[in-house]
Amino acid sequence: MTGTFRGDGIHKVDAKGRVSIPALFRRVLEAGDPKWGPGQNPNLVIVYGDHRRKQLECFTMEAIAEVDRKIAKMPRGSKRRRALQRLYHGQAYPTSVDETGRLVLPARLREKIGLGKEAYFIGNGDTFEIWNPETYEAEMNAGLEADDDFDPDLDPSVYLDGEEAEV
Repeated sequence: MTGTFRGDGIHKVDAKGRVSIPALFRRVLEAGDPKWGPGQNPNLVIVYGDHRRKQLECFTMEAIAEVDRKIAKMPRGSKRRRALQRLYHGQAYPTSVDETGRLVLPARLREKIGLGKEAYFIGNGDTFEIWNPETYEAEMNAGLEADDDFDPDLDPSVYLDGEEAEV
């Protein structure tokens, strides 16, 4: 992996679906696109998925190539491989960043996640996600409450060693 997506931020979405990508994310996209060079626009793949996904997950070209390699190792015709192919090949949108550092999100992707005038970007290591800000907040709170092994009152760094912290 050539870079890590870190950080978050809310960015305005215009009427044509254009939204600025955080500058640090653009650098990771450039580093993760083997065909990118100075003066060119980096490519990426946006995975939107089916009704279960409430966010757009954005992959560098290197990161999606790694996913493709993992899928290719699975037995042809297996249900898991077919499901992963549908998600990462069929329910995906290849695109590029424009000259001004923006993504143009098609209406169907904006509608799928309920994106209005603002988009919430959050780094996710080798990918980044785009959310409707209100949906992200609701999902984060619901997700923390639903996990019996996670104590939302503790600093999450206690879980780095893989051992449960005493409460």
